[in-house]
Amino acid sequence: MSVEHRRSQRKRAHQAIQVNNSITGQQIGHVGNLSIDGMLLITNRQLPDDALFQFSFQLPSPNGHMHQLEIGVHEQWSEGANVPGLFWTGFRFIDIGPEDTQVLNAWIESPGGQFD
Repeated sequence: MSVEHRRSQRKRAHQAIQVNNSITGQQIGHVGNLSIDGMLLITNRQLPDDALFQFSFQLPSPNGHMHQLEIGVHEQWSEGANVPGLFWTGFRFIDIGPEDTQVLNAWIESPGGQFD
């Protein structure tokens, strides 16, 4: 039995949430799960260790409209996924605005997909 040692609740993405590099405009991957502190990103290439990025992605806001989040992230770890050619990469959020924080919190707290 494994014990969860994360600081914050995380929630699995059940629909594809595309993540883009805000600087280059390129799609960088899609969300595996999100917490208020960070994210698991699934990519088709290994990203540089210890790198900083500016990511953008959309989540539904509490009013039902899609909200574009802009978040500064710091790469923490990366490993090959169970599917050849895919990588799991963990990021810590280092810069997120108040409105983006509110939308992210509402999405995480909404029913379905939380890890126990």
